[in-house]
Amino acid sequence: MTSEMITVEALVEAPIDHVWRCYTTPQDIMQWNAASDDWHTTAASVDLREGGAFSSRMEAKDSGVGFDFAGTYTRIEPERLIEYAFGERTARVTFASEANGTHVQVQFEPEDEHSRDLQRDGWQAILDNFARHAKQAHQAG
Repeated sequence: MTSEMITVEALVEAPIDHVWRCYTTPQDIMQWNAASDDWHTTAASVDLREGGAFSSRMEAKDSGVGFDFAGTYTRIEPERLIEYAFGERTARVTFASEANGTHVQVQFEPEDEHSRDLQRDGWQAILDNFARHAKQAHQAG
């Protein structure tokens, strides 16, 4: 690791089994995986096992310009932990039950092109979208 991990977190007002499912199901990922309203995820795939691959196609809504966020799962502990590698970097996602929902924490290695603050803000925005989606999906039923 070349630099210190960046951490973002959110409390999701839903039980851990529901939160895990929303985080790991391609149809759900396509609903929440964007840092702003002018971007969206047009395709997602998940092979949720150690050594399995994942990919999310993220595109700007107005131009179709985009990129694939893809990597390989390196450690899976159902309803507790996801670790993965993407490019030369790694990330770790933890899930913990709390009295009023599920605490989700994401730690990731930053890249060198953008500032740490910009990267933190972007990943936090995506996690906040996830928390809203998971809560609404749980309330719906």
